Amino acid sequence: MTSLKAVEGLDTLTRSLAQRTPEQLAALLSRHAEPLARKPAPTQLRGLAGALWSYETLHHLVLHLDHPRLQVLAAAARISQDRAARAAPGPAAPAPGADHQSLMAHRLSFPHLATAPVPPEDVYAALGATPPGPARTAAETALRSLCDDGLAALTEDGTLVVPPRVPQLLAAHDLGPFTPAAPWPASGGTPPATARPGIRPAVVTPAALHDESRAAAATLAATVDRLLSALATQPAALRKSGGLAVREIRRLAGAAGATEPQTRLLLDLTLAAGLIALTRTPAGITALPTGAYDDWLTRPPGERLAPLLTAWSALWAVPTHTPFGETATALVRGEDRYAPALRHALLAALAAVPLGAGSPLPPQAPGPEDGAGTTLQSLLRAAAWYRPLAVTGQPTAADRAVHTLHEAAYLGLTAHGTLTPLGHALRTDPQALDEPLRDLLPPLLEQAHFQADLTAVVPGRPAAALAGLLAAAADRESEGHAVTWRFTPASVRRALDAGHTAHSLRDDLTAASATGALPQPLDYLIQDTARTHGRMRVLPTACCIRSDDTALIGELAAHRALRDLGLRAIAPTVLVSGRPPAATLEALRAAGYAPTLESDTGTTTVERLPTHRTKTPAAPRGTGAPLALAQRLLGLPAGAPHTTEAGSP
Repeated sequence: MTSLKAVEGLDTLTRSLAQRTPEQLAALLSRHAEPLARKPAPTQLRGLAGALWSYETLHHLVLHLDHPRLQVLAAAARISQDRAARAAPGPAAPAPGADHQSLMAHRLSFPHLATAPVPPEDVYAALGATPPGPARTAAETALRSLCDDGLAALTEDGTLVVPPRVPQLLAAHDLGPFTPAAPWPASGGTPPATARPGIRPAVVTPAALHDESRAAAATLAATVDRLLSALATQPAALRKSGGLAVREIRRLAGAAGATEPQTRLLLDLTLAAGLIALTRTPAGITALPTGAYDDWLTRPPGERLAPLLTAWSALWAVPTHTPFGETATALVRGEDRYAPALRHALLAALAAVPLGAGSPLPPQAPGPEDGAGTTLQSLLRAAAWYRPLAVTGQPTAADRAVHTLHEAAYLGLTAHGTLTPLGHALRTDPQALDEPLRDLLPPLLEQAHFQADLTAVVPGRPAAALAGLLAAAADRESEGHAVTWRFTPASVRRALDAGHTAHSLRDDLTAASATGALPQPLDYLIQDTARTHGRMRVLPTACCIRSDDTALIGELAAHRALRDLGLRAIAPTVLVSGRPPAATLEALRAAGYAPTLESDTGTTTVERLPTHRTKTPAAPRGTGAPLALAQRLLGLPAGAPHTTEAGSP
């Protein structure tokens, strides 16, 4: 009897799905893409109904329900189960101390699957939302949303059917009284700054909020660029037990100019965005950029950040939070399914805070008597209305919330205790961030200002080609709103070692100059360095040094700093070294000379820093074409207009 009732509930949901237009069904598939992607793709509407009401999918979906929807769903499930149990009671529960067979017989009877249709008015009455008013409006809106999302279905006579496993999911949660509106996310119902005598609230303008978000986004774009560049030059090796070692995180943090927690966050985001991947090599598993990184380099700054922010909104981890007793690491599989819902709840609570009424970020570990701790608890109470199961009763919820707030501020999503325009955009639609990011970050600059003090200044974010040219011939000296490179004999020699000639380097730098010309000191530096570059050549025969300048050969043979090379003359223009070519080149350059490497055919070998790439991970199933899948499930040809009138979902 109970199994038959469960089947009837799925039949009702299937009929409800069949009454939708392809666009409505596609919207449902898109909203539930993540949990549905963990199951085989449905081939019929009945299969989709079963997937939606399976325990695993429901567990994921109820985490993302706000207080009104969760209360309506829980009340309907409780009433439905009580009525079904009275209509067809299952076996009585075994007495305490019953044997194993009795316990198993009761468990296998599946009394928890008993369902019965429930009139919506009974649900409203159970929630105290019968009379017209805010509570009734909130309950009706929640019921419509549950039906739209396939978590409830209306029968032909207007009664409500809900998944039979909901009581199992919510049995351990105390949802409290029905609350139609979210509480104010501040202690005492007033902004904390105005509650303190003698302290005037800070004046925050929309322009200040925009500027702070823009500064954070610009810093983030530059930091991610440096991090990926460091990984492209030297891939990071993972530990055998998984995750990056602390020394690798510190190396990458130094290269990126970020803290270690920020570096862990960015590594996890770039992995989730497909810009890096984990690849197995004979030496172990390494993290290195994918082919998508090269395409990423060609995009404007805003388009670079969009996939990272989208990945953050759905990440199953709080990367900057390390539970007590665990080692901080990165690039491990996220297991915190509550993290996305907690993230959304905090952003939703902050979205309700007007300008000037927000509180500063709480410290990483607020004490129980701190004002920051009081403010945090008020914020968590408000956040619990938006995602009750992700906040209320969760272990270390306060610590995870604090780290989530700091991550949001670092990403430019929050400032002055409220959401920035970018934060509002991410909360509204994580897939549509290009426009708000385009307003925050100006286009990349293609030219630099070359100055007589041998520096080049880019007053903004340089394009990839310009940054590559300057990095090849100069040393990056400063970061900020303007980036500065300095030319030195060693940096120019590095460009010549990489294959440039004095003529090509001068032409490339002139083309990149905002004035169309180079200052005279830089021109002289390039000429002087090129004049001495390659006067001696290192042969890869373990190894020889040759030069047409016999005086230079004698000078090298007598040089005290080169004694470790064991140099000896075998001809007026040739020296033999006892060290390999790489070590010989390093020693000569350390002594102030400018040699080049020559191949065994007599041609100059171009020296370049190695770059590493791996394959871009395949896109997860279920993200391709929800509309096409919806049309197949409804039995319509692809692209055909849907002429059937859509019923109420």
